[in-house]
Amino acid sequence: MTTNGGGWTVFQRRIDGSKDFYRGWRDYKSGFGDLTTEFWLGLDIINVLTSQEVVELRVDLVPTGSPAIPAYAKYATFRVGDENSKYVLTVGNYSGNAGDSLIYHNGMAFSTTDRDNDLYTVNCANVYHGAWWYRTCHASNLNGHYGNTSYGAGLSWKSLSGFNVSMMFTEMKIRGH
Repeated sequence: MTTNGGGWTVFQRRIDGSKDFYRGWRDYKSGFGDLTTEFWLGLDIINVLTSQEVVELRVDLVPTGSPAIPAYAKYATFRVGDENSKYVLTVGNYSGNAGDSLIYHNGMAFSTTDRDNDLYTVNCANVYHGAWWYRTCHASNLNGHYGNTSYGAGLSWKSLSGFNVSMMFTEMKIRGH
């Protein structure tokens, strides 16, 4: 990927709702989808890529509505733990114009429909129709129900567009630095 100097490995993309991201642990662990459209690369692969060197994360977002102005969030610190840690998220050192909606999830384990690792009384992955590093529940969720504008149920990035606007495009990518 050539964005911002190139060298990026994309691990998540949402563009049209063609893939269902409401899935269980096994799918998020190993990955799913179509690399030419919508996909999740897999938590095991993301763990390997982020544990071998220092990597940065870039999140590209385009909200629905008019005008659909692209935004981004960049994190100089990004790491995903192994399965024994429940793929705990480490993120920090934000820059960009989308706002820092991922820091709320720092230190959280990954939750799916069949693995409730969040701190809330119910499974946030079931409530918000997609797996993520939920806390109680989220300030961002890019694996939610595509196109859904119900409160927090779509592809959410709170600091950019609140909880009632769903992103029409998301891409999460990493590179070493």
